[in-house]
Amino acid sequence: MARFNVFMAWFFIPITLGMGWIAATGRGLLHLLGIVTPEGSIPGILVGAVLLMATVFLVMYFRGSLPPEGEPEGKGFTYGQRLVLAGNILAAMFVIFQLTHPLIANLDVRKLLDGFTDAFGYWTLACWAIGFSLLYQSSLPVEK
Repeated sequence: MARFNVFMAWFFIPITLGMGWIAATGRGLLHLLGIVTPEGSIPGILVGAVLLMATVFLVMYFRGSLPPEGEPEGKGFTYGQRLVLAGNILAAMFVIFQLTHPLIANLDVRKLLDGFTDAFGYWTLACWAIGFSLLYQSSLPVEK
């Protein structure tokens, strides 16, 4: 479960930081295949996300793992995994909103939810930074 948690964090980090770039990459691939989509469309985001997932999987496959590995018996490992999981949940909520916001008809509700998801992005980055730091700390040798 810990490896999956870190894998999903490495998947969500580029999406959280560069959703537009991910969507543009997916849209470009769709255009190469002859499928015309509007800019920022849901198919472009989904294809870009699949490409990103494949890239992260290939890095994990050829490297053997994704950093930071951490040691389950190390100090801070459990707290680090929990913080990374919290960041992943917030990032998933951000991605779900990005995929579903065109379906929200009321502009006031959309604007309110947009503000919340911006806040999710900041909290997500903080959770990942502190969680990865604790995971890295858990892999260091214990000094006596």
